[in-house]
Amino acid sequence: MWDHEIRAMASTHAILAASVFMATVLPAVFVPGFSVYGTHLLWLYSVSAAVTVVSVAVFWLLGVTPPTKKHTLGYKLSRLFRSCLYFFLSCLFFHTLVVLYGAPLIESALETFSLAVLLTSLTTLRCLCVLGPNIQAWIRVFSRHGAMSVWDTCLQITVACTVVGAWVGAFPIPLDWDRPWQVWPVSCSLGALFGFLTGLIAAPAWIHYHRKHLTYKLTFISYLLGTFGVQLGGKDGFEATQTGRDCFVHMKAE
Repeated sequence: MWDHEIRAMASTHAILAASVFMATVLPAVFVPGFSVYGTHLLWLYSVSAAVTVVSVAVFWLLGVTPPTKKHTLGYKLSRLFRSCLYFFLSCLFFHTLVVLYGAPLIESALETFSLAVLLTSLTTLRCLCVLGPNIQAWIRVFSRHGAMSVWDTCLQITVACTVVGAWVGAFPIPLDWDRPWQVWPVSCSLGALFGFLTGLIAAPAWIHYHRKHLTYKLTFISYLLGTFGVQLGGKDGFEATQTGRDCFVHMKAE
């Protein structure tokens, strides 16, 4: 049932992985002395920009981004403004979170904020692309059994892998190894990126393996009720919802 979505997801993730690779290789051609360690912040912003541009373009072309209810220019500009605002607020949130976990408050503030930009590009941006600037939808997706589509499940996996990767990347920093990748925030940004790439591989693989057991009840119920023109409300609406749920529980993916 989900084969088409899984193929589209795998293609999207391959393009995103390729963008990370190109953002690492191409600057070395044009910028003398460019390296992941030596010019880490430049590499970090290069990867963030590449992931941002490619994500917005690919998700828009695939039609994954939720359609707008209004087509007026003012509404679209308002939606764009809210998306940019959420992106910036997410950077501040990750910056604060990293500081609370032990990063210097004043010293290396630029490095800390740069890591926050990378984390936002790998996590919050995907939420904006898949769900739009809708905080309630974000809360729903990351709650228990909140996924309503394979893209929601993919979002859960990739975001979790990215955050865990950044957290694991902090473990080698206090060790007395004197390695260049122990300089703040190299190991955390590398961990976040490796976690992100792991999520890009794990998400479609996990969904494909469990595709016969995936059930997105609310999506099917909404489709079923919309097909038959049933309006939720009162006893009739409750019974219709129960009927849709009972039908879907016994439905197996092809």
